Amino acid sequence: MVSIVSAIRDIARVREVSSVLARHGFGEVVGRLGLIGKSKESGSPSSRLQVSVAERLRLVLEELGPSFIKLGQLASTRPDLLPPDVIAELRKLQDGAPALPFEEIRKQVELSLGTTIEDVFESFETEPLAAASIAQVHRARLKTPEGKKEVAVKVQRPGIAATIASDVEILHALAALLERAIPETRIYSPVGLIQQFDQAITAELDFVSEADNARRFTRNFEGFPDIIFPNVYREASSKQVLTMEFLSGEKIDRAVDSGYSGRAIARQTFRAILKQIYEDGFFHADPHPGNILVSGEKEAPVIGFVDLGMVGRLSPRLRDLTIDMIVACLRKDHESIADALYAIGTPTKKIDMHAYRAEVGLLSEKYLDKPLKDIEMSALIRDLVRGGTKFGIEIPTDFVMTGKSLMTIEGIGKEIDPDFDVYEEAKPIFTDLLRKRYSPEKMGNELLRRIERLGGASYNLPQRIEEVLDDLRFGRLQVSAVDADKTQAIERLGRRMITGCVAAALILGSTVLLATGKETPGYSLLAFAVLMLGAHSIAEFARGLRRR
Repeated sequence: MVSIVSAIRDIARVREVSSVLARHGFGEVVGRLGLIGKSKESGSPSSRLQVSVAERLRLVLEELGPSFIKLGQLASTRPDLLPPDVIAELRKLQDGAPALPFEEIRKQVELSLGTTIEDVFESFETEPLAAASIAQVHRARLKTPEGKKEVAVKVQRPGIAATIASDVEILHALAALLERAIPETRIYSPVGLIQQFDQAITAELDFVSEADNARRFTRNFEGFPDIIFPNVYREASSKQVLTMEFLSGEKIDRAVDSGYSGRAIARQTFRAILKQIYEDGFFHADPHPGNILVSGEKEAPVIGFVDLGMVGRLSPRLRDLTIDMIVACLRKDHESIADALYAIGTPTKKIDMHAYRAEVGLLSEKYLDKPLKDIEMSALIRDLVRGGTKFGIEIPTDFVMTGKSLMTIEGIGKEIDPDFDVYEEAKPIFTDLLRKRYSPEKMGNELLRRIERLGGASYNLPQRIEEVLDDLRFGRLQVSAVDADKTQAIERLGRRMITGCVAAALILGSTVLLATGKETPGYSLLAFAVLMLGAHSIAEFARGLRRR
């Protein structure tokens, strides 16, 4: 019964999606996908042409609700997949929502924590500090053994997880259908984007994961008193409720109006993000102005990061390759930039390296021939990623997310301090990272790891050789090689033999029938044989064209 209800609900949702798409001028897409129902496009063609495709796409996502808004926000971090005008529109998506009545919030908190609000909190404000599509935040005072603590309580909207899970299933199906029905969309990788979205939204819905993120950020920034993250109170947290230390302060884009130095807070924030990305390999993937707070003395500001649900990760190898690329940019070494980007990505086809390096060189010159203070680091990374994708190099999602984080911070920095020089700030940080990478201690550890790996291989090698020799002695050793052209030739030969045998049998049968005076069935068999041979010839010709 539950599955029937879910299926009916999903069908209704698909109808709603197709209706919204058609209403905003995407009726052709609905038709080619063969979605349920036929919805007529509203508005005259001329009125729809006055609104760009990118803007209409944003309006569709906004109308379809939280899951689709979140998808659009995630898609806005993929300049390697989507055109600049679409990216610009998707960045306008706002994750706001009407506030829920406090009684619903109370029920959700008490159900999730397994006790009453009064048992856990000294006080709990009924008006939210913020209301978004997935959760809303309330200020409260928490009871602890050390005394009362000012906290912010993030409460997941009731039923939102089930709604998003249903939408994600539909999005997976739509993405697969889109790639099959409209092959030209494959360059935007709809299936890959939905898979990434599934992982991101699942992590964002799990507040336990966000609590772990906060703890890891705090540990990474021990000894940095000017960079803080909220402490999480696990005794008052669950998968749907997150109780965190309340961080007061001004949003970073308004801090200058309160008397803080734009240069100081821009430098601190930029350096904090660079440390997260290139030193720790664990970074805030959504550092927009609402998630960065400035507090403390005007002469000694403290930067606080909040909303830690969306994070990115870079492996040590990927960090080293990324640093190599940035250092190559600082040296204006175009060939090294191309080689580093090639090593970062995964080629999906044979790459014309000469053309690829020439493309990277042209993209690099566009930015690196400017004075350092005028170079946009984030835009350079974005265009390099797009250039690599054009040649069939698949770039890891987390690397793309670093570009989005840098772009956001760079934009904030130049807004609050127009003279903010990204490269001047980055130089000493990357110099220090290179010094640490080639320090005797790190080189020694790397050498030890390689010796251990070599030792393990040398230990297993005699056993592997003995197994091969035993297989050879007992006649069990088999060597196989696959030749794609040979396989195709055998398949062609098989098809021809089968068609020839069947046609010969038909012709022989028709001859016998005609010889005995049964003309109608005899000519019928002969005509069928001719049709079969003709169809086989046409099919072989079509296969040959596809192979070319």
